[in-house]
Amino acid sequence: MSGAVADGLLQATEARQAAIHEWFAALRPGTTVALSTHINADGDGCGSETALARLLAQRGIRCRIVNPTPWPAMFGFLLGDDIEEASAQGASALDDVDALIVLDINDVRRLGNLADRVRSLTVPISVIDHHVAGDEPVGTLAVADTAACATAELVYDIGVTLGLDITPAIAQSLYAAILTDTGSFRFSNTSPRAHGIAAALLAAGVNPEEMYRRIYAQVSLGRLQLLREALATLHSEPKIGLSYISVNADVLDRFDVTSEELDGIVEHPRSITGTRMALFFRDLGYGKVKVSLRSTGDVDVQQFARRYGGGGHRKASGAMLTGSLAAVEEQVLADARLYLRGELPAA
Repeated sequence: MSGAVADGLLQATEARQAAIHEWFAALRPGTTVALSTHINADGDGCGSETALARLLAQRGIRCRIVNPTPWPAMFGFLLGDDIEEASAQGASALDDVDALIVLDINDVRRLGNLADRVRSLTVPISVIDHHVAGDEPVGTLAVADTAACATAELVYDIGVTLGLDITPAIAQSLYAAILTDTGSFRFSNTSPRAHGIAAALLAAGVNPEEMYRRIYAQVSLGRLQLLREALATLHSEPKIGLSYISVNADVLDRFDVTSEELDGIVEHPRSITGTRMALFFRDLGYGKVKVSLRSTGDVDVQQFARRYGGGGHRKASGAMLTGSLAAVEEQVLADARLYLRGELPAA
């Protein structure tokens, strides 16, 4: 790869640069800004938050992470003494902030138990995201582009555009985010630019072997026992390319695992040859069922998820439905069969 090509991959578009400068002009040194992301924060949410907190600190802006659910243990290594993580305080942690920046979502409902408090905030709210906007946007779209491989790509652009230092800690957060959101550079959102940024982050001090070990090679016995039980529910309908799997509400307690250890289970039904849509039903135990959707080929699961108030990406989305596990499975599977046959219009 020539130097010119490499430089081109790392340079943000003029539109992104303009959006970044306009967004940053509204922030002031000495202020306190809350950072938040979606329920059950993933690698992109956690990595983007910790990277942005450290970037803004270089300009004298204090950041406080306030998420609707606890910080995932598997991404605990991204935190440090320089990061204020106040999710345990709940909505009260937003009481004294001067602004709110929401990352990796643009639908206030995905802020869970923080949603009502965020709706009532009078401070500026901006959004950094790479998803299609939801039905109830959180705030002003500040830096957004669905072409970005991850929200972390936009955070990287913020750092470079503003001339900030991509320290080893920031590089680690950004790499973790891009690595996980691209499925270890396997998903269709893996662009040449994603690899270019990853190379720059390795040059900034990221150890790829250590990152793999921290994120993918530290599995509890309970996780494997849970996976064994989940696989026993696996069903496939090869004629239409539908595969699905489910877990009951008590699995976390029975196998002594956390909800984050359910990540990736939906990839097992998706990996079945001929599968076009894969579903993972998780009973949350209080009349709610979370459905994770994945697809291959030209199937758009984001459009399908929008039927239930969900969303995400074309090939990776999710939704939350009310009802028993059996009832939700029956409803969603019936709709999925119609959708895959082309008999159910997109929402």
